[in-house]
Amino acid sequence: MSDFRTKVNSGKVKNRAPAQMQITAEQLLREAAERQDLTANNMAVVTNKVNDAEEYQSQLRLRRKGFEDEIRRQREHIGTWIKYAKFEESNKELTRARSIYERALEVDHRGAHLWLKYAEFEMRNEFVNHARNVLDRAVGVLPRVDQLWYKYCYMEELVGDLPKCRAVWERWMSWRPDDLAWASYAKFEMRCGELHLAKDVFERYTACYPGAKSFLKYARWAEHDARDATLARSVYERCLQELDAEDVTPKVYKFFALFEERHGEHERARVIYRHAVDAFEIDAEGGEQDDMRKDLYKAYVSFEKKYGDKEGVESLILSKQRAAYKKKTTADPTDYDSWLEWAKLEATHGDVASTRDVFERAVANVPPASEKRFWRRYIYVWINYALYEELEADDIDRASKVYKACLDVIPHRSFSFAKIWVLAAKNHIRRRDLDAARKVMGRAIGMCGKESIFSEYIGFELALGEVDRCRALYGKYLEAYPSNCEAWRKYGELEASVGETERARALLELAVSQQELDMPEVLWKAFIDFEIEQGEGTKARELFSRLLEKTGHVKVWIAYANFEASAVGEGLEAARGTYEKAYQRLKEEDLREERVLLLDAWREMEKSLGDSASVAKVEEMMPRRIKKKRMKTDASGVELGWEEYYDYAFKDDKKAGGNLKILEMAAKWKKAQQAAKAGEKRKIDDE
Repeated sequence: MSDFRTKVNSGKVKNRAPAQMQITAEQLLREAAERQDLTANNMAVVTNKVNDAEEYQSQLRLRRKGFEDEIRRQREHIGTWIKYAKFEESNKELTRARSIYERALEVDHRGAHLWLKYAEFEMRNEFVNHARNVLDRAVGVLPRVDQLWYKYCYMEELVGDLPKCRAVWERWMSWRPDDLAWASYAKFEMRCGELHLAKDVFERYTACYPGAKSFLKYARWAEHDARDATLARSVYERCLQELDAEDVTPKVYKFFALFEERHGEHERARVIYRHAVDAFEIDAEGGEQDDMRKDLYKAYVSFEKKYGDKEGVESLILSKQRAAYKKKTTADPTDYDSWLEWAKLEATHGDVASTRDVFERAVANVPPASEKRFWRRYIYVWINYALYEELEADDIDRASKVYKACLDVIPHRSFSFAKIWVLAAKNHIRRRDLDAARKVMGRAIGMCGKESIFSEYIGFELALGEVDRCRALYGKYLEAYPSNCEAWRKYGELEASVGETERARALLELAVSQQELDMPEVLWKAFIDFEIEQGEGTKARELFSRLLEKTGHVKVWIAYANFEASAVGEGLEAARGTYEKAYQRLKEEDLREERVLLLDAWREMEKSLGDSASVAKVEEMMPRRIKKKRMKTDASGVELGWEEYYDYAFKDDKKAGGNLKILEMAAKWKKAQQAAKAGEKRKIDDE
């Protein structure tokens, strides 16, 4: 009890005299506001409120215990160690943080990231010797990790200890690092103002890595950083002298020439380019070109464009390209694409004689095999030759001779090309020689006889207004291809266009009576459309009836019904009768999807022409879409498993009567449930 009184009395103010420095209320408020702003800026979120030192230490113990437990669970997880150390650092427990880093290094001493974090911790807290010790240990353990060396050199340069920094660089260079490390060392010496030492670094670099890459870096540094053109030129010359011929790449010559060009030594640059061209045989016929040689050649051409004359530049380019094409065509005379490219080059930059010479040499290489696939590109060369003579050389008579020579070369008994016949005939038409054009097309029909020949020939005569010739050609066309529905259709259109309605009707009647047709639906449609255009609804109806005897396709029924609903037909009731008849026919044949298509078309017609009652009637006939399962089998009948498919359940099908009844009952029950829920909701709303 006495101890308690002592503690209570000890808290009383014994000296009640005024203090020597008085504080006003305004100062207290200002200090409180400043602290409040500082707290708001530095502490965005306050998690715990610590009242005294004992509670603070308790919080630290809890956090440390959490970190230690996490480390025991995942000892190899370095991220936890780093967070633990940062936590201690944030609480100014630097010794503890250092101990944590050391413990982490015992777990993973090969982790460069951990060493960097350790060194950065020491540097942040201005323990330079500790940081130096950590980095020295790090580069000793991991001498091939460049990031550790960069951090070490950066720290020494940051503290201003240049001799030690240079010693670190020298220590690193003894490990023969990559190119970037040597360049960084030279930049350090440049920052220190030691140009001769930077030069010595590059000298050691080229001695350590004697190659085109190191010499080019040295020369680039001498020109741009040291600004010593004499030194840069000497480096380029040493590169060409000291390195072996196979080690000197075209890139060296290119940069050497560009260097001389930048310093106004154009003649020296031209000599270097020419020497490089001779050394690498860039313009030789058999020289293999790679990317660096192409770049060198482009640089040479660009240089000549800047400082040479126009004729020299063009001749340089053309000679190079001609040599390349000559090499390709010599290696493979049937490489017709290369011949064409060469001919286009001569047509663009050369004269007419050189272009004709290339074309003549190209067409002289006849394909060795008598197979059409080998002749396609060859004929394309002939076509380009003829077009060049007609369009570029403006010699249409010579173009005609080219077409004739091409037709004489083709082995027509084995195969032929309709395109060349057509182009030859069009050439005669442009020469205003119709007799020659007709002779060519006549020969084409006899020797080639393709459908495109007939079509083009008929097009010629039709454009000239020769209807009788067109009829004769259509006759031969149909004799050769009696199953071609397109020819029958166009023949009928021709007769209809000249007003020969009966001839057109008889012709189409003859066409649909053929036993074999490639596309009979096109022909029947053309015949029916013809009768509709003529206003012959009865004949069109008879054609529909005849067509439905041959095929009961749903599209035919739909077209028939739409015809009845049109102005030529018998009206809406006839169309409905047609739909009902079609529906019954498809129902008998059990074609469910076709029935759905028919009902959709029927519904669209009723929406556009009928009333709401007729639309509701069709809607009532629409089926339900249901999902079913069936056993899937392969071609041999082996069962592969069950698969799902969709089927349609019509109300008027007897087989599905029971299922439909169940579905109707389910639908009625669902409607009743929805109505009951709606009534309850209205009742609740009323209350």
